[in-house]
Amino acid sequence: MAHPQIQQMIMKVDDFLSAYPTLFQYDKLRDLEKKTGQPKVYFFFGIIAVITSVIYAMGGMKLMTDLFGFAYPAYMSFKAIESSESIDDTQWLTYWVVFGFFSIAENAMSFLIEWIPFYYMIKCLFFLWLYHPKFLGAGLVYNQIIKPHVMPALERTQPPKKQE
Repeated sequence: MAHPQIQQMIMKVDDFLSAYPTLFQYDKLRDLEKKTGQPKVYFFFGIIAVITSVIYAMGGMKLMTDLFGFAYPAYMSFKAIESSESIDDTQWLTYWVVFGFFSIAENAMSFLIEWIPFYYMIKCLFFLWLYHPKFLGAGLVYNQIIKPHVMPALERTQPPKKQE
């Protein structure tokens, strides 16, 4: 018998899978569960592990972390565009500005990456901190680092206002 916390996690993942039956091929997972006697969640995690391994084999950790920093925020950005609130639009637009600046900085300093131990794990945690709703790190990075340097430059490039 599995630990109660593991059982609880299995139930949550099962509820998630059943909420989106066509996306996760729920019927096929249920058939596998009936044939083998193993929970369908195990097969789901196995499929995720195989997909992750293939992606890693194709592009390595850089591709994995870039997908981590792109897939969920892109999904949430689509949801924000369709919502009527502007708060989530601002949150995700801010995230993409910070993501863009980080990508440019990462490419410019790519020679340093190999010297930083666990760089890609740190990068994943940084992306998670940027877009997690509890922390909203993208707003902090934007307001503390990017905005003070970019806004004065933008103001200098504005044409002078005509006086009437």
